[in-house]
Amino acid sequence: MDAACERGLTVRYGRVLERLEAACAAAGRRGEEVALVAVSKLHPPAAVAVLQAAGQRDFGENYMQEALRKRRELAALPRARDAMGESVEIRWHFLGHLQSRKAAQAVEGFALLHSLDSLRLADALERRLALTGRRQPVLIQVNLAEESRKSGVTTGDLPLLADYVVENCPHLDLRGLMCLPPVFDASWAARPHFARLHSLRERLRARLLLPLPELSMGMSGDFEAAVAEGATLVRIGTDIFGQRPLAQSVHV
Repeated sequence: MDAACERGLTVRYGRVLERLEAACAAAGRRGEEVALVAVSKLHPPAAVAVLQAAGQRDFGENYMQEALRKRRELAALPRARDAMGESVEIRWHFLGHLQSRKAAQAVEGFALLHSLDSLRLADALERRLALTGRRQPVLIQVNLAEESRKSGVTTGDLPLLADYVVENCPHLDLRGLMCLPPVFDASWAARPHFARLHSLRERLRARLLLPLPELSMGMSGDFEAAVAEGATLVRIGTDIFGQRPLAQSVHV
């Protein structure tokens, strides 16, 4: 990555951090209540390394093969350090639709899986995790408008899936909910959908008697509205990395 591209990336990153800080202040929330997940989908490992050196910890990927390749390539680079000289460890988030046949890969090195959406996937993850004894934090993805082109459990089936995970999948650590609203990246038009996800989480908390601390919602065009409705994880790609290059031989 040349110097001009690196400067542009760090400037955009700084602006997003400023917007996030302002959104938290406007909502009467502390900045540490909302984590930024930098969505590096289709962007090169060099761009991730630049932000890692700037102190960004959380990165999100949508395609399993790309995520695994990027992690390998970054592991081969010199360890990034922040301005204080401290090592910066990346926390990888998997954001895309996850096929049950990819369960073995999904439980190797992701801090959080945002897209649990079926009993079949829950079973596949549980079987794999049982072999290692480790627990995997997960979010249930909710398809709020039941759109056929989007993944996610319907709101009607959400309690069933949540109950199943808690009762039958001891190696899955259910942390909360994720959504892609039907109005995509649409500024404040998305706010009612974020409010609905928050309400679903509150009802699920009461049902399961679990804290369910995470709400993953909000992207480049609408994350201020998501913060106002209680988001704890916002997923920002374009406003940090710029427009994505065309996908080339990416396997999901």
